[in-house]
Amino acid sequence: MIDKLEFVLALARERHFGRAAEACGVTQPTLSAGLKQLEDILGVRLVDRGSRFQGFTAEGERVLDWARRIVGDSRAMRQEINALKKGLSGHLRIAAVPTALPVLAALTTPFRTRHPEVSFTVVSRTSLSILTQIENLDVDVGITYIDNEPLGRVKSFPLYEEQYLLLAGKDAPLVNKTSATWKEAAQLPLCLLSADTQNRRIIDRLLGPISERPAPALESDSATALIAHVQTGGWSSIVPRQFADLFDLSNVNVLSLTEPEASQTIGIVVVERDPLTPLIAAFLSEARLLAPLALSGTLQRPGR
Repeated sequence: MIDKLEFVLALARERHFGRAAEACGVTQPTLSAGLKQLEDILGVRLVDRGSRFQGFTAEGERVLDWARRIVGDSRAMRQEINALKKGLSGHLRIAAVPTALPVLAALTTPFRTRHPEVSFTVVSRTSLSILTQIENLDVDVGITYIDNEPLGRVKSFPLYEEQYLLLAGKDAPLVNKTSATWKEAAQLPLCLLSADTQNRRIIDRLLGPISERPAPALESDSATALIAHVQTGGWSSIVPRQFADLFDLSNVNVLSLTEPEASQTIGIVVVERDPLTPLIAAFLSEARLLAPLALSGTLQRPGR
């Protein structure tokens, strides 16, 4: 039964029979047969079929909800038994919004020191993608904004406040200033994260009405690309304060942003279930120890 429920989760994630089968390491006929067997067991049709996947039926959506619970419990049980036999080990999958990536090393490094048999995968995702992947059990932990847009069915707690800096190229008309207003920043040739990120939606709101500012000069899903353009002198960008420790900004004007002074809470989100897997529970315990430092602005990268 568990393997068939895994098929349901894969199909919900991939929205394609062939890709779902590949993700599960089986052939497409094996996946289709497993889904048909599950339908026969439950006595309902789960999937709207045609030449391609068309979606789940109403009954299929309910089975999907149960599949998330049952598969999650099964994984938690196996992980807990393994932890009892040989200590905490395994693989933790973390998805973070692009602006939170600089802080992750301050969480994963002490955690791995305490639990050296744990490995990590860290991926950069939008806030909406993170919530979807948490729900579908595709990642274990999300690092995202928790006070700006609805989170849905997840557990969350705050980690730190994201504050913003204006990075102005040497050619920008703000050379002798230490601060700038958001209205002043809006008139510069800005490099910003792409429009599908929550960071961009936050910054767009703070920059003011679209009618009163030019469109961004450049958009990217990479913060490194933004800063590389600013360093040429002809571009500007708005980035979280945490980025200032990661890059050489000696040839860039770094200005605080005022009117308004703004911040957003970055936090950890995990699936809404009890008990959590041992890995997730241990990671949350570690993060809670570090959260007071992060919220006070003293959380630094390892080695600083």
